[in-house]
Amino acid sequence: MPAPKDLDPSASLAALYGAKLRKLRGRAGWTQRELGEKIPVAHSRIAQFELGNETPPEDVGRRLDELLGADGDLNDLWGHVRRTPFPDWARMFMEYEARATAMHKYMAHSVPGLLQTEAYAREVLRLGQPWCTGTEIDDKVAARISRQSLLRRTHPPLLWVVLDEAVIRRPVGGVAVMREQLDRLIRVSGTPGVELQVLPFDAGGHAAMGGSLTLLSFDNSPDVAYLEAGHSGQLVEERAMVARHSYRYDLVHAEALPPEASTALLHQAMEDFGTCATQAVT
Repeated sequence: MPAPKDLDPSASLAALYGAKLRKLRGRAGWTQRELGEKIPVAHSRIAQFELGNETPPEDVGRRLDELLGADGDLNDLWGHVRRTPFPDWARMFMEYEARATAMHKYMAHSVPGLLQTEAYAREVLRLGQPWCTGTEIDDKVAARISRQSLLRRTHPPLLWVVLDEAVIRRPVGGVAVMREQLDRLIRVSGTPGVELQVLPFDAGGHAAMGGSLTLLSFDNSPDVAYLEAGHSGQLVEERAMVARHSYRYDLVHAEALPPEASTALLHQAMEDFGTCATQAVT
């Protein structure tokens, strides 16, 4: 059996919760699997709780506190963790995002949060975090939409996005939600400070197939890169590695359709969803 990963309780509130949970579990003499069976949840979820990568739902959190005899300490700490709508790795990225003068993004699976409609954002968050309550999803949607104020500043950052064609073809939330989202993209495409390109399926394999990639540039500090996949993100600040990720983005950018052709493909995708709706009715 591999040795358990080291925990750093000072890294975040979620990490502190996880360290406390592991300590109490060890004191009880249970394995992650044994604790998971008592709740019940998969032992892999217990591992994610302890690593600070995931916060348990409220009912699971209460059960953990009860089973481990935490006398409310876990519940109290859970409350502090849950009051922050973003995990620590995402908050660190957003601090950089708020200072950026230019953002270059390749999006593999979804429209970037800065350009999402409320309905699309709700569906992405609901699907990606099925353990969250309706109220929790509402809070996360509101927090995501509020970030879009960056683009309404007097001097907004440049936003240049390359969307994988899968992003505009997958009917997230259904036809109506996708048509509204595509209409939003068409309206913002080419407006001052915003450029959109689509990487078509015909391009085949490419340099950024590992997941979404964001490059942030600043007036008086070095660029940073941000790698995102599922429920984790990695902020890259080391200059040599940022340069490598910038090169990956440049290769994808070169493979993508020009902005005008990309907008035409967005129109086509929107028309196709309209056809799907008509066929469903008939």
